[in-house]
Amino acid sequence: MTIADREAEQAMRRVITAHFPGDGILGEEFGREREGAGRLWVLDPIDGTRAFVTGRPLFGTLIGVLEEGRPVLGLIDQPVTGERWLGVAGEALRFRGPFGGTPGCRACPMLAEAELVATSPAMFSPAQAGRFARLAGAVRRVSWGGDCYGYGLLALGLIDIIAEADLKLWDWAALVPVIESAGGAVCDWQGRPLVATGDGAGDGTLLALGDPARREAALALLAG
Repeated sequence: MTIADREAEQAMRRVITAHFPGDGILGEEFGREREGAGRLWVLDPIDGTRAFVTGRPLFGTLIGVLEEGRPVLGLIDQPVTGERWLGVAGEALRFRGPFGGTPGCRACPMLAEAELVATSPAMFSPAQAGRFARLAGAVRRVSWGGDCYGYGLLALGLIDIIAEADLKLWDWAALVPVIESAGGAVCDWQGRPLVATGDGAGDGTLLALGDPARREAALALLAG
């Protein structure tokens, strides 16, 4: 947590409250307002705080909107690079970036050709690390780091799979609509859709795939 995290979330809360006073808000820094509202804004002002404080442009601001617990809108914004991804349920991904980029996930004919990304080995429990290792052993290459920026890359067709754990609602609420509107798929490691339950998200695992056809093979390797 930094001063920037807290002040950014407070600013977002003021804007949301001014325009949508009946909506709920859940943020990483200041918790929940208006419990029981049908529509919930989920805020992570700086996803990737370690990258932010060390000057690496791999962090981002995440804004998600859930209706009755299901993600319907998600935004990833990277202020240093000027990139922004906006996903809305039922619509194609919108992307803005100074260097271009084509919105949309890419096909991946087989797991052996896939690029797999995760933020850090430290996010996995010992049991989860073993399950991740099985998936890692079946793909072309594994890269570490990126936080939410990796999901933006997946939505541009530059990587194929992200498998992570220990995630909270504010970590994934914005990511699901971005990936799905780019043609990808998101679930937990048991294949269940990510739906808000209180302030949590099931068991905290997440599997994002650019090519949904690789879903069952990846889940089989991640199975407990």
